[in-house]
Formats: sequence, structure tokens, C-alpha cells
Amino acid sequence: MELVILILNKTECLKKLLEALVDGGINGATILDSQGMAHNLYEYDELRFMGSLRMLLDPDHKQSYTILIVVEKDKIPVVSQIVNKVTGGLDKPDTGVMFSVPVNYIEGFGNK
Repeated sequence: MELVILILNKTECLKKLLEALVDGGINGATILDSQGMAHNLYEYDELRFMGSLRMLLDPDHKQSYTILIVVEKDKIPVVSQIVNKVTGGLDKPDTGVMFSVPVNYIEGFGNK
């Protein structure tokens, strides 16, 4: 099993993404409201070193979603394909980041 972690900055895609995951056979996820450090620090004007980041960040974008999905390792390409299709590609700026980590122990997950 793997824990796929998606930090979704393109929040307007959430509903469509969840629907596409279900259609793709991924039937469970946990969604957390989150905020990136750079966006949080952006609000503090006394941090002058953040000036260069201001040009890269959308100041209106303050919220992200952290989506946690536990799947079999062979389902990671399915999740990746769905995420990239719905978001327009994680290679686009300020869309999101996705990675996975092994799950060595699990309780309370379906019939397992």
C-alpha cells in the first residue's frame, strides 16, 4: 500500500477531481484544508526577502487542499493520470504537488 499525497493549489478542480477518482476506481480520500508556507509568509510585509516570491505567487490564492489517498502501489499511475488530466498538469505553475510514501501498517481500512 502507498499513501498518495496531493497538495492541490488549483482548488477549483476539487469536485471534478474527486468525481474522476471515483470513476477511475479510487473510492476513498481524505481532504484537508491547507496553506503553503510561502503564501502564509506573503502576508507579513516585514519579511523583505519574500519580495521576489511575490512576483511568483498569486496573492489571491491563499487556500490549498491536501488530499490523502491510500492505494495499492499499482494504482499510483491511475491516480497520477487522473490528477494531471483534471488539473491540466502538475507541471503547470501553482497547480499542485503529488508524491507517495509507503504504508507499512494500516488498521480500519476497508476489509483489510
